[in-house]
Amino acid sequence: MGFAEQEDRREVAALAARFIAEAGLDYASAKAKAARAVFGGRAPRGAVPDNEEIDEALREHLDLFDEAHGARVARMRGVALELMDRLAEFTPMVTGAVWKGVVAEHAPIHLQLFHDNAKEVEYWLLDRRIEFAVGTVPHFRGQGEVEALMLEWRGEPVLLSVYGHDDLRGALRAGAAGAQRGDRVALAARLESSP
Repeated sequence: MGFAEQEDRREVAALAARFIAEAGLDYASAKAKAARAVFGGRAPRGAVPDNEEIDEALREHLDLFDEAHGARVARMRGVALELMDRLAEFTPMVTGAVWKGVVAEHAPIHLQLFHDNAKEVEYWLLDRRIEFAVGTVPHFRGQGEVEALMLEWRGEPVLLSVYGHDDLRGALRAGAAGAQRGDRVALAARLESSP
């Protein structure tokens, strides 16, 4: 990759990070909007950064422009731990911004639940009079979609995506350092180790 291509990727990543932090866009939308802004149309091949580059740019943006970021990460990780305790029967794993520690103001707590009956998760919420909206999100393997429930818990936005129990095997494959998700113990360790 040449110097100009690296600079293009950095520019798109920085702008996408700003769109995520300030407008609450998801990664795909932020990358597309940033690429259009930088290139005025279709981005050249290799000029669009991957999600890890966006994470790095978002972390830099939040460190520079968001004094409340560290406190937000700690608060949302604490709320996630409490909710994971409550949802233990559904084998929750935390992923996304809260797991990675790059929590923009609009980011939800994203828990992936591994249970063979999504309706049981809905009944659990209904029994506790927790209002929720139903939608879908792409499967983490990139094949198809899974049910997603959007709700609020302790004043924080939450996204619950419900996978079959067999998907848990694939979810745990990544090594600890590069893991895309973690269980309650792993999240508690991240919460304790953060400044």
